Amino acid sequence: MKRDILGKCPICDGAIEVTEFKCCSCESTIKGRFKLNKFCQLPKDQLEFAEIFIKNRGNIKEIERELGISYPTVKGKLDSLIETLGYKNQVVYNPNKNKDILEQLDRGEISPEEAIELLKD
Repeated sequence: MKRDILGKCPICDGAIEVTEFKCCSCESTIKGRFKLNKFCQLPKDQLEFAEIFIKNRGNIKEIERELGISYPTVKGKLDSLIETLGYKNQVVYNPNKNKDILEQLDRGEISPEEAIELLKD
């Protein structure tokens, strides 16, 4: 029975270390101490959101439709994912932010209410 790799210990929530890999084809085994990447350590719900985000090429409207959630909820999930990946303290300055927001509004990707919220930020 195959299972997903656990990103954290289910007992104490500590870091998991992989110590063995086995090839499904030739059955070679590789033993050692291997660190999991950041994506393996994400909780299941954030990993699923990241997959949907990538599949939809970051198009918020498509993500809203697929998940049946609002723009602020998508933004909140994305912010949470970014923070979990360790980028919470990095502020990205975008001098064209207002222009980008207005272009999204013009293309119908966001509602007027969502545009107002984004412009407030």
